[in-house]
Amino acid sequence: MIHILYFASLRDRVGAASEELEITDEARVGAIVEILKGRGGAWAEAFGGKTRVLAAVNQEMSRPEDPVKDGDELAFFPPVTGG
Repeated sequence: MIHILYFASLRDRVGAASEELEITDEARVGAIVEILKGRGGAWAEAFGGKTRVLAAVNQEMSRPEDPVKDGDELAFFPPVTGG
């Protein structure tokens, strides 16, 4: 099981701050995104199309090909800009 966190506007779009997700084997960040998109509706909008979502595994920035294993924390958030 992995712990997923949703931040900022992404949290508002999917209507959840966090959830637990059961994974069978080691997965990849991109595979988890596809699972979430597959829920349809707000999930497909939040994780699909031209929407850019950043990810961090155990508080380290991650790419779609990076592994996620049982017990990991996976956080999703929109890009942040400052000035």
